[in-house]
Order: sequence, then structure tokens, then C-alpha cells
Amino acid sequence: MAETEIVWPKKTQEIQNRICDSTRWNDFKFRDGDIVIASFGKTGSTWTQQIVSQLIFNGQEGIIGAALSPWLDMRPIPFAIVRGILDSQQHRRFIKTHLPLHALVFSPKAKYIYVARDPRDVIWSGFNHISNFTEAGLAEFNANPSLGPPVGTAAKDPREFYLEFLSGDGTMGSGLWPMWEHFQGWWDARHLPNILLVHYANLKANLASEIERIARFLEIKIDERLMPQILAHCEIGYMRNTARSNPMTGDRLKETFKNGADTFFNQGTNGRWKDVLSAEEIARCDEVMAQKLTPDCAHWVKTGELPAGKK
Repeated sequence: MAETEIVWPKKTQEIQNRICDSTRWNDFKFRDGDIVIASFGKTGSTWTQQIVSQLIFNGQEGIIGAALSPWLDMRPIPFAIVRGILDSQQHRRFIKTHLPLHALVFSPKAKYIYVARDPRDVIWSGFNHISNFTEAGLAEFNANPSLGPPVGTAAKDPREFYLEFLSGDGTMGSGLWPMWEHFQGWWDARHLPNILLVHYANLKANLASEIERIARFLEIKIDERLMPQILAHCEIGYMRNTARSNPMTGDRLKETFKNGADTFFNQGTNGRWKDVLSAEEIARCDEVMAQKLTPDCAHWVKTGELPAGKK
């Protein structure tokens, strides 16, 4: 299909809440080759930022992708600072967003990597994330009371948090937007030539293969001699240690989370819910997905398996 025949996504909603401000994208000046890493949250976006950083910088030591890849729509970081960082960057830029597709300015100039994960793992990781906000972090998020429901702490345990999430509207802790429509919106746009779907389960199962797949999509040629180094730099222990020692990420994470980088880069594992939830409680997530998602989207979100022939 010729580019002139492609129907590109259009923004249909602005989202302004305690955490995000979608209007920040409205006047953003895209460059050819910009990379946007998108996700609902707690699905592997920070891991994907690290992968992309290693591809752009050829496995360079001491690189932490989160320090070079601003979360553009994150409200607590002053927009002038974020814009200044991106405007000054001379390397190929890679930018993070947690916005649903319908609230994002979409550019044919950019390449988009959308990251998903089994909702059970998203919810479990989300519990750790939300329950470990510092008082200072919460105060920063909640400074403006006019921006809707405040960011709050999680339920007393992950099982309770999980069950509350599934019985609610699909938002996580602060009334942002439903996870289900986030997954479905990006899934429905998967046919576009500049969108790549990535799944946490596949990153865990075969990181080297997924890095190569991402590199092909970004049209970056990997020096195979550097692959062992790239792989080592994409391990959670390396990311945790590097983020802790980087002034930008280390200080920021300390302000926002109890135990800083050690909390943010938690375990990086899947399936922690298996020994906590009953079979009925595990199946409840599948039931909700069947109600909220198309069958093919639900299957991909749960397993990472794409239909035959899809990228």
C-alpha cells in the first residue's frame, strides 16, 4: 500500500490527569526516524527503552535508556525540561508514552513500538509500583487537585488489588484510562507499516531474537560481535545498577519510590500470581478479556502469539 493510501490514526481525545498530559504532543516537532515506545504501563516499556538504547549506541557501556528517552506526556516533569532534552539530542531520538493511541499525535515520520504483557502480570507489577510510591512522589503527582482522581496507594495485598482491578473499569490506582481499550486500540492499528507489536513474554523467552526483530523494524544493523554485550546490558540487574548510579534516573527514582531503582526495577518476572490466586481467580482475567477485547487481541495480550504472517 502506498503511503498516500494509508489512513493514519487521528487524535480524538485529550487526556489531562494527575500523571499525563496528552497536549504535550500537539506541537511536538517530529524528526524522520524518531522512535516512540508506547505501552499501558508495567508491560516492559523501560526494558524496551534499554533495548533501543543499546541498538542506537552499539552496546555502549553505562547507557540507561530511561535517562535518554523522556516520557513526554508525564506531567510532573516540567515540559520545558523535557522539550529541551529532546531538542538538544543529536542521536536518533526514542521517546516514551503511556497514552492510548486515540490520545496521541501520530506521525508517519516515526516508528512506534507497542509493548504488552499478560494482564495478570501487569496488575501484579502495578501493585508493587503503586504501593511503593513515596510521600514526596504522591505529593508531586497530586499537586493540582483539579486534575481528576488523585494517585493513591494500592490495596493491602496484590490479590485484593487484582480482584478490585478486574471488577472495576480497568484503570490502575488513579483513574487514568482503561487498560483494555489501550490494548485494543494499538492492536487494531497493527497493520500500519510503522507499528511493531512487542510482548513481554517473548522478551523473556528469547531476548536475542526479539532484539534482532526490533533492530530489523528500526532498520538498524547489529554488529554480531556486540550481541553478547547488548544482551548483558539488557538484563534487569544491569539496568537496575546503571539506573541507580545515573544522576538523572537515580535521583528521580529515589524521590518517587521507596528504595528507588531497587523498587522500580523489581523482579522482571512473570507468573508471580500463580501460587497466590485460585484457579477461578486466574480464569476471571480470561473472562474479563473475553468481554473487553476481540478474540485475536485477547490471545496476543495473554500469550504474545501473533497471527501467522503478522510482524
